[in-house]
Amino acid sequence: MTEISLRHLHAFRVVAATGGIRRSSLELFRASSAVTRSVATLEEALGVQLFERKGSGMLPTAAGEVVRLRAGRIDAELQAIRDDALRAQEKHGRKVGSIEALLNERRLQAATLLAEVHHMPTVAQAMGSSQSAVSQAVSRLEDMLGQPLFLRTAHGMLPTDAGRRWIERFGRVLAELRHIPEDVAALAGVVRGTVTIGALPLARTRLLPLAITSVLQRHPQLQVSSLESPYGELTAALLSGRIDFIVGALRQAPGEAFSVRALFRDKAALVARAGHPLARRKRLSIADLQGYPWVLSRPGAPLRESLGQFFHTQGIAPPTPTVETGDLALLRGLLISSDMLTVLSAHQLHYEVATSQLAVLPFDMPGLERSIGVMTRKGTQLAPGARALLDEMEAISARWDGESMR
Repeated sequence: MTEISLRHLHAFRVVAATGGIRRSSLELFRASSAVTRSVATLEEALGVQLFERKGSGMLPTAAGEVVRLRAGRIDAELQAIRDDALRAQEKHGRKVGSIEALLNERRLQAATLLAEVHHMPTVAQAMGSSQSAVSQAVSRLEDMLGQPLFLRTAHGMLPTDAGRRWIERFGRVLAELRHIPEDVAALAGVVRGTVTIGALPLARTRLLPLAITSVLQRHPQLQVSSLESPYGELTAALLSGRIDFIVGALRQAPGEAFSVRALFRDKAALVARAGHPLARRKRLSIADLQGYPWVLSRPGAPLRESLGQFFHTQGIAPPTPTVETGDLALLRGLLISSDMLTVLSAHQLHYEVATSQLAVLPFDMPGLERSIGVMTRKGTQLAPGARALLDEMEAISARWDGESMR
């Protein structure tokens, strides 16, 4: 399958909106033959017919309809970029060009990559292009938008304020473009493509492995990519379309651009090695915990903050950890090899508890419940693969019936 051209896709959308080649050619200021070639090239790239040609006009097929929806969102993003540039034009007086310069996926890719790596030779290598070609692509965008997208600094090429806003939209355009072949394939019952997940710690141990395994058994052409970056980086990637959704312990959505949906409730537990002296007790009091070393997440982590609040409500100062770490492997090793205590979701240590390496101690901590769920970008249409994976996570969570995993 050849690459999909933004220029051909734009022509297709106008044909779908006007219902014919002649009317669309007038709107596009292109010859009818050129518009016809654009539609034919797009159909060839996708391997499907996008229109029914009738005497009354051209009507989108089922495949044409799913492509039209993505094309509409792409045009809306590009138009929003141009409108933003036009507003800035009134302030800076720099002429803004037509939207045609944005209808080039290679230019958008070059700017998006440069915003990520800040180094033009690296972008050129990643794109299989020359450095001069990348520079020309970025310059063409800057000429059209009337403002620089990047500044040269000691730390490399960094986006300007306007550049950050627009490149975020470039990323969403490229994501929509990437999903079009997946939408078309799904009409034939084939779920393929790549699902990219922002995976927070509470989803990595059991929920995601179970869901991914089940989905791949049904859809072997699907691929899954998991990113384990800090929360702030994941939300930025979600906003720009680089990832499909974030799954893990829910926090308040950072702004109106996101929506969150709970899957199940999870409760933190006091955990130690299976042979720990406290593991033999049937019930523990807070006084029983005195004198034991602790390994905890770093200050500022949501669970660390909740634990501190719990101890304060008991009138006792929170424990001072001997070790602070966000690394689950290190925490697991410390617990198994010492008398250290931790407070963590038993879900994250499910297999160690199931194999009797670690034990959940009989100590109740009200207020340490959390919702595990999914964050998506508002207005997004998940690709079929991402939708299938999300559906599977919801089905698994429903079977657990909101209980923490044992």
